[in-house]
Amino acid sequence: MKFKTIGLAVLLTFTTQTALAVEFTVSDIRVEGLQRVSAASVFNAFPVSANESVDDRELAAAAKELFATGLFDDVQLARDGDVLIIRVVERPSISRIEIEGNSQVNDEDLRKGMADAGLAEGQVLQRASLDEVQRQLEQLYHSQGRYSASIDTSIEPVDRNRVQVNIEVDEGAVAKIRQINIVGNQAYSDETLRDLIELEDRPGWFFGWFSDDEYSREKLSGDLETLRSYYLDRGYVNFAITSTQVAISPDKSRIFVTVNVDEGQRYRIGEINFAGDLILAERQARSLVTTEAGDVYSRSALTQSAEALRQKLGAEGYAFANVESVPEVAEDGDTVDVTFLVEPGRRAYVRRINFEGNTTTQDEVLRREMTQMEGAPASTDRISQSKRRLERLGFFRQVDVETRPVSGESDQVDVTYNVEEQPSGSISASVGFSQSAGFIYGASLAQKNFLGTGNQVNVGAQKSDTFTSVNFGFTDPYWTLDGISRGYNLFYRETDYEDSDVSTYSTDSYGGSIDFGYPINEFSRLNFGVGLEDLSIETYRDTPLEIVEYTNTQGEDATSYKLTASWTRNKLNRGIMPTDGSYQRVSLETAVPGSDAEYYKVRYRGQKLFELNPDWSLKFGTELGYADTIGNDPYPFYENFYSGGLGSVRGFTGNTLGPKTTANNFGDDDTLGGNVLVEGTVELIYPFPWVEDRRSLQTSVFFDAGNTYLTDCYDVPEGETSTCESGVDLGELRYSVGLGLTWLTPVGPLTFSVANPLNDEDGDDTQTFQFSLGQTF
Repeated sequence: MKFKTIGLAVLLTFTTQTALAVEFTVSDIRVEGLQRVSAASVFNAFPVSANESVDDRELAAAAKELFATGLFDDVQLARDGDVLIIRVVERPSISRIEIEGNSQVNDEDLRKGMADAGLAEGQVLQRASLDEVQRQLEQLYHSQGRYSASIDTSIEPVDRNRVQVNIEVDEGAVAKIRQINIVGNQAYSDETLRDLIELEDRPGWFFGWFSDDEYSREKLSGDLETLRSYYLDRGYVNFAITSTQVAISPDKSRIFVTVNVDEGQRYRIGEINFAGDLILAERQARSLVTTEAGDVYSRSALTQSAEALRQKLGAEGYAFANVESVPEVAEDGDTVDVTFLVEPGRRAYVRRINFEGNTTTQDEVLRREMTQMEGAPASTDRISQSKRRLERLGFFRQVDVETRPVSGESDQVDVTYNVEEQPSGSISASVGFSQSAGFIYGASLAQKNFLGTGNQVNVGAQKSDTFTSVNFGFTDPYWTLDGISRGYNLFYRETDYEDSDVSTYSTDSYGGSIDFGYPINEFSRLNFGVGLEDLSIETYRDTPLEIVEYTNTQGEDATSYKLTASWTRNKLNRGIMPTDGSYQRVSLETAVPGSDAEYYKVRYRGQKLFELNPDWSLKFGTELGYADTIGNDPYPFYENFYSGGLGSVRGFTGNTLGPKTTANNFGDDDTLGGNVLVEGTVELIYPFPWVEDRRSLQTSVFFDAGNTYLTDCYDVPEGETSTCESGVDLGELRYSVGLGLTWLTPVGPLTFSVANPLNDEDGDDTQTFQFSLGQTF
């Protein structure tokens, strides 16, 4: 700050050009030199006003306060009689900030950081702020291992007392690690320890392109913790990293890291004791501890044991339990005694269960899935079990649960389930396409959660190239409070296989059924049903000989009285696109005596998924079926199993696998399906790149296998020779590999696959690309 001083600090110019050294009364204040700053801003910051008596020391202090605003480069005071004159030179404002050379940090983040430091376009230039921004930027690049980075700043004057601030960034290169030394290790070699750490110091000539030899302070900290865990899991209780040195070469391009360790002695487990308020029986507690006396000390094993104890206490209602394993070197000096310090806290009770995010689904639908009750002890097992039940409904994309202590109450908690709803059906006119059925269009209502009640409703009228259907279905999963379900179904269906790859014939059928479901336990249900179906068959001149002979002997009309039973066990982690758990279903359908065709069908479907990590899963699936007639009549061909296509053996055209019919005069030899079904699949489910919402999109690599078989061939008209080969030959299984994708779109599920058949034979119908959009009934 510049002061032309007479006396202490202030130049006071008089009309007589004499210096004032005594007090005087200010009659008026005049400000000179203002361009952008308002006079009001000066008067507000200047602590002297008109009609006030001041001396030169008070004026000097007032000038300092005005200068401290940061708005001016120079402040001078002068006097014209009793009028005080304030002459200022304004600091320039920033008209523009130009940033060049940055790629690791984008402009938006840089400008936000500079604005927080007081450096932004339109503001007064503060040189101290510019220097601070330069220093912080250099530190930012240094934390990334870019020690050669440099930041140059310059100020370029423009018109109207404004300046342009130029920031030139030279990010430099990330310093490469050229040597990592571990000093003090004896139990394990340098090579063994280097293999544990993420940072590398010896990249190969080719794979060096992919090596992690760029220095990062965060990665080094992670590597040091990895070393510490490695030793602590192998008995070295007193292991310590005594020091770490990081040296930089003069050109700032190379890093040399030295880690000094003290391994200490290797210990085994001595006694295992419990302290505190154990609550559990000691025998039960010891069964949860995975290590025992004589084992090599392992911190991770003890941590797992402590967590198992904490979870068990949580399941007993002690939601705030704390368990720690405390090691202590025994007197013999070779073992470590471990004490599990148990602090169960007070038993917690659930005051209230809340639901958030369910804008459509009624609270009652969620509440009836709860195994944790209000007023009961807060069990972590029951709270988690309730969460899984909500996920298995298939109504929600995401379910999160939070347990919150009640303010002012040490033994009460509130449990809140936050759900994110997803479409569970559609109420609209629909258009879809399936390669096996062609275009599908119609009006339909399909809701697994009808009006948020949890009831399932299917109402629709649909038509495609091969079928016309009208149906109504309703299921109440909680017909009774204890979970007995009841469902109805009515349908009418016309199916014309002439335009499909199945044998040429058509059927008209109508009927209905009622069924009841009974929960056995948390995961299993039994279902029983009764139904009636009336079916008529129409043949054509190119209908296969087997079907012609069947209708000649059994007639073209059939009425069936059906009984069904099934057992289902569902332990999948969610209802749509699961990634973990298992599913099994065994079903029996029989047309009882009195039906025109008496038969039974047994079917098994199973899935097992292993979650390899949060993004990857391995899935095994199978479907098996066997059907036969009751009595001596032939099994009705229209009840056969079919194989091939999406949901079956991908890469083969839908419903085409199985024994071929005897060729007729038109040369057609399509399939009839079979009374035996064998299918299996193995899938590796993996995340689709660049997609964050993986609950609505699932991709996989798959291997499919399957076929259908006839245990007995159908007769052909007299005078014709059947070419059928009966029997189950697993050597006739068809295999395929490929890629699959399922996407839950607003208009319905989109499923497609790209598959390559591995052992197709002459006469097999193959399709490399298969897809389906929309729902069919």
